[in-house]
Amino acid sequence: MARKQSTRKYSKKAAAKVGRAMKKRKAGTLKSGRSGRKVKSRKQAIAIGLSEARAAGAKVPKKAAKKTAKKRKAKN
Repeated sequence: MARKQSTRKYSKKAAAKVGRAMKKRKAGTLKSGRSGRKVKSRKQAIAIGLSEARAAGAKVPKKAAKKTAKKRKAKN
């Protein structure tokens, strides 16, 4: 059987940006954008890496819609 060839969700460039952000977090030099505070969270480091990749024009899926908006619609 022939296997269906899947397309990458994230480009190699995006993976490299996330990897760089993770290394900076481990070293303690990754800072958040607006406040300039040190980033401690793994999830936040990944988000920063993906954001930088988007800005650089790498292939990255769109941001997910916030859950609070969905909850409000369900209530109404």
